[in-house]
Amino acid sequence: MSDSKRRVVITGLGALTPIGLTVEEFWKNALAGTSGAALIKSFDASRIDTKFACELKGYDAGNYIDKKAARRLDPFAQYAMAVTKMALADAGIVPSELPASEKENIGVVFGSGIGGIHTFYEQAVTNRENGPKRVSPFFIPMLIPDIAPGHISIEYGFKGPNHCIVSACATANNNIIDSYMLIKEGMANIIVSGGSEASICELGMAGFNSARALSTRNDSPETASRPFDSTRDGFVMGEGGGCLILEDMEHAIKRNAKIYAEIIGVGLSADAHHITAPDPEGRGAQLAMLRAVKSANISTTEVDYINMHGTSTGLGDIAETKAIKAVFGDQAFKMNVSSTKSMTGHLLGAAGAVEAIATIMAIREDVIAPTINFVNPDPECDLNYTFNVAQKRKVDIAFSNAFGFGGHNTTVVFKKWSE
Repeated sequence: MSDSKRRVVITGLGALTPIGLTVEEFWKNALAGTSGAALIKSFDASRIDTKFACELKGYDAGNYIDKKAARRLDPFAQYAMAVTKMALADAGIVPSELPASEKENIGVVFGSGIGGIHTFYEQAVTNRENGPKRVSPFFIPMLIPDIAPGHISIEYGFKGPNHCIVSACATANNNIIDSYMLIKEGMANIIVSGGSEASICELGMAGFNSARALSTRNDSPETASRPFDSTRDGFVMGEGGGCLILEDMEHAIKRNAKIYAEIIGVGLSADAHHITAPDPEGRGAQLAMLRAVKSANISTTEVDYINMHGTSTGLGDIAETKAIKAVFGDQAFKMNVSSTKSMTGHLLGAAGAVEAIATIMAIREDVIAPTINFVNPDPECDLNYTFNVAQKRKVDIAFSNAFGFGGHNTTVVFKKWSE
């Protein structure tokens, strides 16, 4: 960790989610406890076990990017471009008006857990049915996860650090953490960061079904994502993206930017346990949160809220609960925790970005979005999960957790802005 005195703030937000295509719509519906789950409309799901997901509703790529250009982008990259456009506008950054020297100090660190699975699936079918010569020359560029930050930098001329970290469902958090560290090190003044994902296709859903990760509650899709409820049976697939503009505090103040919140610390760890299952005692999650506490130079008693990874899986919800109790002790029962995945589903590589936005809005407005669909208590899940109804409370410091297949654990610490 750098000993740099630079402080890092959030000056812009952008979101495409199953419960809203803007940050404002997403947050309004999150506070209302709106479920984004429904039967799948984008393809015929009759051959797979899970026939529902949290799809984007009313999304049109042409509202964000040129329609011809959109045809050469996998949906995950389209979403990345869309949320970046929103976040830059929200931050008051007009790239066309910036001098070249300023653009050299703006980076893009933006990820996707899976990348262009739609493209992969379509081109694999083309190859099988029509032969290799019919495979698109854009196949590889449309497939690779790092193409999203590449397209963003090309679109706006940003020449700062540019890369993509892939760490499954911890992806967006890892990209936010890297952005934070790069600004602390003086490598950039501004970084466009976050994640996007578009995995709702037959192949993606079939793969997660085979791994027994998804809920199969086809008779009641809207209630299927039920973190911490004893009858949970797996997560619900989501899609979309989230973008945060991270900025050096002094740079933001100098240009009179709106500041949402400050990042004051981060934590990283590995479970070193299993490729998909978490450590049953949550030891890796504990390490990430303990390191975040140390990085932020705070006491555990100062934390008011945690946006949990909370996927609605039997093992994951219990392991994270155990980790929080181990780290926070009595404070674990005094603060609020919640899982916005109960409404958005699991956005995989985009989850950390969308949930960071929910965490920032909780700090900004002093209100916690709920965990919906709770009916049946689980004796091993005994924290204040903010069940079913949003709750007002003062939020000065909050954690956003994201964990991924492979045992990747990440925590980002946000604080209410104060000069």
